[in-house]
Amino acid sequence: QVQLVESGGGLVQAGGSLRLSCLASARTFSSKAMGWFRQAPGKEREFVATINWSGSTYYATSVKGRFTISRDNAKNTVYLQMNSLTPEDTAIYYCAADRSPFGTGQAAGYEYWGQGTQVTVSS
Repeated sequence: QVQLVESGGGLVQAGGSLRLSCLASARTFSSKAMGWFRQAPGKEREFVATINWSGSTYYATSVKGRFTISRDNAKNTVYLQMNSLTPEDTAIYYCAADRSPFGTGQAAGYEYWGQGTQVTVSS
């Protein structure tokens, strides 16, 4: 069983930045791909970014160039640095642990999920 705890969400003005953190309980954290997803009110959960076991990253088109995913295996933590935020980024952001080391943009590929952290961007 892997527990994931997100933090760092909040209210920010358009153009601002936030950094989300996700602390994982797994001793095998370094061998897992990790991902961030988000869900806005009335919308389906959507992929944001993933980082695999070797540090390779992949982003949704909507956040590429603005968001950066990274990991610190010594701290069992994955981060999402979000810059140039817009009101369209408002959502609950979820951290997820992949079933494999490789990473995917599909939610079905992730085995464990955090409870989510709210990000609200005001115009």
